[in-house]
Amino acid sequence: MAGTITWEQLRELAAFRAKHGCAVSLYVGLDPSIVPTAGDLASHTRSLIARAERQLGEQSPSLSPEERKALARDIERIDVWFRSEFSREGVRGLAVFSAERDDLFLQLPLPWPVEDEARIARQLYLAPLVRLVGRDDGALVAYVGRERGDVYRLRAGQLLPLADESADVPGRHDQGGWSQGRYERHIETIVDRHLRDVADALDRCVRRLRDVRVVLAGPEETRSGFESLLSAETRAALVGWVAAEAHVDAPRLLEAARPLLDGWRAGREEELLARWREEAARNGRAAAGWEETLQAASDGRVELLLVQDGADRPAYVCPACGRAQAVDGSCPLDGTTLQEADTGLDLAVHQTLTHGGTVEVIGEEHRDLEPVGGLAALLRF
Repeated sequence: MAGTITWEQLRELAAFRAKHGCAVSLYVGLDPSIVPTAGDLASHTRSLIARAERQLGEQSPSLSPEERKALARDIERIDVWFRSEFSREGVRGLAVFSAERDDLFLQLPLPWPVEDEARIARQLYLAPLVRLVGRDDGALVAYVGRERGDVYRLRAGQLLPLADESADVPGRHDQGGWSQGRYERHIETIVDRHLRDVADALDRCVRRLRDVRVVLAGPEETRSGFESLLSAETRAALVGWVAAEAHVDAPRLLEAARPLLDGWRAGREEELLARWREEAARNGRAAAGWEETLQAASDGRVELLLVQDGADRPAYVCPACGRAQAVDGSCPLDGTTLQEADTGLDLAVHQTLTHGGTVEVIGEEHRDLEPVGGLAALLRF
């Protein structure tokens, strides 16, 4: 079963540095439209294992015999795990990390697709994961109706139930011995109490989880009355409201809420870019381009790394301390000759995460970072 990736977990992975050789990082895309059957999966994973073996062969001249043997065992271990233990249920992508000599073997089933990739390096290859961290996770979706009232939390691409305040409300046209008007007032009292219970449950969820966004779903007739029952904190967290029938299940409820969540995310990206543009225009706490940003990340000054989706380029890294820079030469800290790395993005990600920063991948609808090569940052100082 796929799980979520958190910034804390990613920072722990970024802190890993093989002490006895290198580690294998393998990413497998498992989109059912591309890898539909077990036979396709076996062929797909075997192709990636072969890619890792080719990389090992290319790097062999720079490795000791012990390191080569250990990496060969790492690749074999991943291959055996795929053939004997892996279950793809609920999984759209997968990351596997292995470094036998450093006692590391970790599998991360993912709810989102990733690009196929195999890397061998002293650090783990993490760039593909940053676009998945917190992707919609934490959002609350609540169905609010005259009878139904439940709250879900979005985790790993699925809505998981948090609270259920559904109530048994009598039908409007039933006669219980009272006059029709009195009976309907009684029903409305029950409905009002039910909506207050749902509002209280949602308020509790928002207070407990903090910094969440909320999508409400249900018939339009309950919208205005319900929103007035919510706390100021919950109203501030509202993304919007979608119309939905009372019988809608969780997957279809998420499908209805998705456009609002995507719109919220796009708006958040625009706010971050506007903040970056403002800081950059007055030479404030902002970095632009690969040279400035890699230097700031290596100095631990990056609060938020901004990456245009798909942006990457070669860069250089100090094999002694891990410092990254955009041009070749020697490390300004210890004088060590730098080594070329084919993915400068992963260097920027590692430096940002190990110093406590976070990363925002900017979608293709915003092209503000293109003039600076697709990489920029908001800085702490």
